[in-house]
Amino acid sequence: MEFVGRKEELQKLHQLLQDNKQVAIAAIAGMGGVGKTELALQYAIKRREIYNGGLCWLLTKTGDVGIQVVQFARTQLDLKPPEDVDLLAQVQYCWRRWREGDVLLVLDDVSDYEEVKPYLQSLPSRFKVLMTTRQKLGRIAQLSLDVLQPEAALELLNSLLKETPGRIEKELALANQLCEWLGYLPLGVELVGRYLARKQDLSLAEMFRRLENKRLDERSLSKSKSEADMTAQRGVLAAFELSWQELEDDDKQLGCLLSLFAAAPIPWKLVEQCLPEEDAEDLEEIRDDTLLNLHLVQRKGEGIYQLHPLLREFFQYKLTGLDKGEELKRSLCQIMVAVAKNIPETPTLQQITAVSPDIPHVAEVANNLIPYISDEDIASLFTSLGEFYECQGLYAQAAPWYEKCLVVTQKRFGSEHLSVAQSLNNLALIYQLQGYYKKAEPLCLQALELTQRLLGQEDLLVATSLNNLAELYKLQGRYQEAEPPFLQALELRQHLLGQKHSLVATSFNNLAELYKLQERYREAEPFCNKALEMYESLLGQENLLFATSLNNLATLYFYQKFYMEAEPMFLQVLELRQRLLGKDHPDVVQSLNNLAELYKLQGRYTEAETLLQQALEMGKRLLGQEHPNFAISLSNLAGIYMLQKRYKETEPILKQALEICEHSLGVGHRSTIMVRRNYAIFLRQAYR
Repeated sequence: MEFVGRKEELQKLHQLLQDNKQVAIAAIAGMGGVGKTELALQYAIKRREIYNGGLCWLLTKTGDVGIQVVQFARTQLDLKPPEDVDLLAQVQYCWRRWREGDVLLVLDDVSDYEEVKPYLQSLPSRFKVLMTTRQKLGRIAQLSLDVLQPEAALELLNSLLKETPGRIEKELALANQLCEWLGYLPLGVELVGRYLARKQDLSLAEMFRRLENKRLDERSLSKSKSEADMTAQRGVLAAFELSWQELEDDDKQLGCLLSLFAAAPIPWKLVEQCLPEEDAEDLEEIRDDTLLNLHLVQRKGEGIYQLHPLLREFFQYKLTGLDKGEELKRSLCQIMVAVAKNIPETPTLQQITAVSPDIPHVAEVANNLIPYISDEDIASLFTSLGEFYECQGLYAQAAPWYEKCLVVTQKRFGSEHLSVAQSLNNLALIYQLQGYYKKAEPLCLQALELTQRLLGQEDLLVATSLNNLAELYKLQGRYQEAEPPFLQALELRQHLLGQKHSLVATSFNNLAELYKLQERYREAEPFCNKALEMYESLLGQENLLFATSLNNLATLYFYQKFYMEAEPMFLQVLELRQRLLGKDHPDVVQSLNNLAELYKLQGRYTEAETLLQQALEMGKRLLGQEHPNFAISLSNLAGIYMLQKRYKETEPILKQALEICEHSLGVGHRSTIMVRRNYAIFLRQAYR
């Protein structure tokens, strides 16, 4: 087997051993299976010519180091240390009479430095001492060994399968998945590679399935009796077991708690919250003096820690036998539910950044610890995850959480439950945002029917269901069908909440938008102004709902060709959205489109084209090429090209826009008709 991925470490190790003029003690530290012994062996082989005084390799776990030194000197160097003195004196005798030249002394797997320290204090300066250990050894120069880089792990796996060339290339994606699942741990990759080499008919897909199914119990992760040439003496589970045996009960509890978090960086504040009865300083001591010292956990940044994927598997494996295992699961779930509930429905970019490190751990609970979540919290857990991605415009990542929420609530509560109705509403909305109107409609109707049956006609959830159905009809161009449920929702909200409430403002906003699309501008404007005033009064101007309302008023002016009034509003909305949502969001795409259309009609083609190119690039990435809004951006760009008589560039994008609209919206939709009309105008101009 080739030695791969450690060239830089070999060079660093050599430098560490040479830097100290007298006695250089370099410790290769790291978690079990990371390849400490193999690196030491490769160093000894590759640098043997400079150590003409020889190599002495001692296994510290097999007995007293002093006894091993004396035995080595007698058998290999033909030395005869006096027997009438103590062991330390015999060792010093050996050091003084050792063969001439520089010597490399390797102490493999040092667990207690104090036990070997006395024998090293009288070493002549020509001795270089190299230790492998799982611990940090104070001030001793140390090379901390990490896992392999992904490319090196793949290279190692490939080198083990040379007898079946092309096997990795044939299933390259799976090979990368295998290495990732193994956390790029050299021992894990080597064991699996050797297992695959013995099982030439075993596909990588089946190997991956077995690992996912049997976890650390998978036999490929155990050392085979036939692998006598391996440096490692144990399989993965056995290697980790050595570290486990060095832990106290509190250490084990903390390690097992960490394994319940996601395989992602863990904010330490969350760990402390899960163990409120434990003293924070005591937890810190366990973390730093034991888990970090034994390389069982890694520090990833200020207040951020992480377990290696296979160590996480190991601690979960041990969790089943832990007395407080169930208590730890309940505590983690309680904290993650609290985190989820604290995520605002419409968070700003700053709030998103603050909560982002917690999200993988909320997701871990939602995916794997559902039985420990109470009935009252189950829906909010999934909904919060969906809203987190939805508010960033990451609709494809939000949708699965709403889909899971529906499945979980139906399973727990049955079909006749308010949580199910809310889940139907949320799922319908995310489908709307993705442009999947046909998928959304039956969910909207089902949600409305269920809420009315469970709550009667006069309830806020009924108003929400009516509003969502009306919004869907509006997006489909079914304006006459949209107006009655919009009006019903407004009436219900005013009756239940009074005149001064943000949901009432939302109803005003929605009706204004509907009337604007129907060219009923006189009816739209007072609703627009009411909504804007209410949002500003209730929420202030630094708010996304205010930005949406201002955008609607600006488009109303734009439709009426009041361009001077519309432009500053469009600019204000764009600046607000970029500041609150970041520059990469579907709402920012909408603002870029609106400004571009305004500039086009003002004859400012260069400015308009620049904005539309940005909108297209962002829309393609965020929404995909089948979304109606992407088609609108294409059509708008085509309009600019057509006005400049750039007909060769116009036709292909107009065709693409028309195909998207017909497929996603239908042939009778207002936007489809508009694009088709633009295409007809283009044909008349270009081919007359």
